[in-house]
Amino acid sequence: MTSSFHKYTTFVNKVTSTESKDSDAFVYRLQELGGDVAIQRLLTAAVGISAEGGEFMEIVKKMIFQGKPPSHDNLEHLKIELGDVMWYVAQACMALDESLEDICDRNIDKLSKRYPDGHFSEYYSENRREGDR
Repeated sequence: MTSSFHKYTTFVNKVTSTESKDSDAFVYRLQELGGDVAIQRLLTAAVGISAEGGEFMEIVKKMIFQGKPPSHDNLEHLKIELGDVMWYVAQACMALDESLEDICDRNIDKLSKRYPDGHFSEYYSENRREGDR
């Protein structure tokens, strides 16, 4: 009898890209992308933003759910982790050949369209127009 987990992992394997399963295909894809974008910086940024964002979240989680005080030391720890996130954001900006200012301006444009009156709206947050990411 096949276990549910075995069925699940068989399914996962079938819907996983070759590049995710085969190191030669992965390396080839990186080489293929190398001319268009600084893929090594982009990958460094993606992994790092996720990891450092998780560390930042861990401190906030402990403050909210586990009684950790918002002490000077804990707030400094948050600032240090946020600096680490920014280091990886800078990597992403370099990979995309964009300035942080341009990225921020694009975000302002996006959110200004989403919230046309200039304020957060639960409605517009949940009911996005076509093309709004």
